[in-house]
Amino acid sequence: MNVTVTHQDGMIFEAKTAKSSFIIDCPVISPVEYFLSGLITCSATDMILMPKKQGYEVRNLTVEGDVERAAEHPRKFDTLHLTFSFDSSAEDTLATRWVMASLETYCSTLNTVRESVTISYTIRHNGQTIIKKETMISGGGSHTDFGDIGGCPS
Repeated sequence: MNVTVTHQDGMIFEAKTAKSSFIIDCPVISPVEYFLSGLITCSATDMILMPKKQGYEVRNLTVEGDVERAAEHPRKFDTLHLTFSFDSSAEDTLATRWVMASLETYCSTLNTVRESVTISYTIRHNGQTIIKKETMISGGGSHTDFGDIGGCPS
């Protein structure tokens, strides 16, 4: 993947990819907002494609991201809370699996930042909140000590 950003005028830039180009107008939308939009859109595409492959249709999808940033420069993201709101004919358990699969496995942008950002999520499915402010177990910018876990010898 390659992206080239070229200065146009003032604080306006053009980003060119192998497929297309778009204008980044910094006074209107900051690069950090573009970054957050990319994180969210990555997961949103999963939320359309995964159910479709299983014979379901997700309708009325909205994914909202709320970020808290560090006070000091470089003002990295400390926390990211995602709220997934959508309708489908699937059971709540399957709808939750779609969100979890996106967060834990498929969304490469979220998985790129999850070791340094505490990510939590809320799921609203068919108008009902089924998960509220759950924090991802893996990553999350912190170490979780599960203690000694006994298992089969290798």
